[in-house]
Amino acid sequence: MPINTSIRPNLPLWKALLPMILLIVLLFFNVVYVFGDDALSGSNQFILLFTAAVAALIGISEKVSYATIIDNIKKQISITSEALLILLMVGALTGTWLSSGVIPAMVYYGLGLLNTKIFLVACVLISIIVSLATGSSWTTSATIGVALIGISKTLGIPVGMTAGAILSGAYFGDKLSPLSDTTNLAASIAGTDLYTHIKYMLWTTIPSILISLVFFIILGFTLDTPENITSNTFETDIKSAFNISGWLLLVPLAVFILIVKKVPAVVSLLIGSIIGGIATCIAQPKVILQVTEATSFNVISAYKGVLMALTNDISIPTTNPLLQDLFSAGGMQGMLGTIWLIICAMVLGGTLQAIGALSTLSTAILKIAKGTAGLIASTTGITILTNVTASDQYLSIVVPGKMFKNAYQDQKLAPENLSRTLEDSGTVTSALIPWNTCGAFHAKTLGVDVVDYAIFAIFNWISPFMTLIFAVFKIKIRALIQKNS
Repeated sequence: MPINTSIRPNLPLWKALLPMILLIVLLFFNVVYVFGDDALSGSNQFILLFTAAVAALIGISEKVSYATIIDNIKKQISITSEALLILLMVGALTGTWLSSGVIPAMVYYGLGLLNTKIFLVACVLISIIVSLATGSSWTTSATIGVALIGISKTLGIPVGMTAGAILSGAYFGDKLSPLSDTTNLAASIAGTDLYTHIKYMLWTTIPSILISLVFFIILGFTLDTPENITSNTFETDIKSAFNISGWLLLVPLAVFILIVKKVPAVVSLLIGSIIGGIATCIAQPKVILQVTEATSFNVISAYKGVLMALTNDISIPTTNPLLQDLFSAGGMQGMLGTIWLIICAMVLGGTLQAIGALSTLSTAILKIAKGTAGLIASTTGITILTNVTASDQYLSIVVPGKMFKNAYQDQKLAPENLSRTLEDSGTVTSALIPWNTCGAFHAKTLGVDVVDYAIFAIFNWISPFMTLIFAVFKIKIRALIQKNS
């Protein structure tokens, strides 16, 4: 991934801290005291741009040219181009998978297999399987994750808990799958072999997921769900709105096969959206008539109905208010707010990189870091800070990886120590930050605010602590001269 990491090394520390402190203060005030859940509707986006403007003024005062800043911003936005396309395709896929009855069918059959006691731990295990096979937490969230959220609503289980369970499993697979882009990226940046990196990550990742599974088992057995929630009622309501058939499950199966075959995510999701549109025409003519308000089912109404599902807000009528969210989708249009957020975040990330703010902070931290534990703790802190400020998990791997690579060599530490730390503190924490590309994506795709699911994404926030525990107690810290451990 070609990222320009050329930076100014002499930015004063207080100037490097100023935009970051400003960002955190303004976002906190915006979310907690003013807009609440509506902060992502535009106000947070402006704060990101405002903070970028402040950072740019700081850079200009340090003789960083406006052209350099703009060039870095362009590079950061270009990095997210595929992610933005994936978001649009996820919106399209969700729309046609609703209109075709695929998501309702997955919920319908899932209700017969799951109950409230085992549901949360089942979400973790199912997400692990999908993410290991696909190498993508995003794909896991956009496919099986959407269905599991729908099931949780019908069972009366808080969606924040469900989303936390989904993401715990999704990021376990995202870290360990050889198909994962972040896994390959971390190994490459640190300078270690992919499978050595994966093997070495098992030492911190397995304890983290075991703790998460125990947590969700206990939470599931203590969960108090509404007594009036019965799966039979919801199954009846779903069948009254859609023609439910097992054949509909061939649609997600086709997408799953495409992803396993390493077909690019954008292409797989586009094909899944088109297949969903075809399934809509075949299986749900009644839905098409409801969406288009047409008087008869024909080529024109079918075409219009599919295009509306792909691109616009659609809502399937239901007498059950608890199913209304499940029966609604925003299409590609529903993803535009998230795309807006990502672009603004990349403007800030590019500006901070151009003026050398992250480099200054890492240099300051390295001066006080002592020994192996101090170095790993510094890497963890800078990686999380990059996730917060640069708002992108790829930058949280690339920037600290390049900054700390020589330091690990100087302390005679094998590169897999660095690659593991980058994944334990970068990949997983990206989903816990609302303005990060990952946090914004999962919140929009699952329909659950980051602040609602973050506390339940146990695996995501325990992973950085696990890598610190291993560092402090010198567990599986491989020296550079060792060949085996």
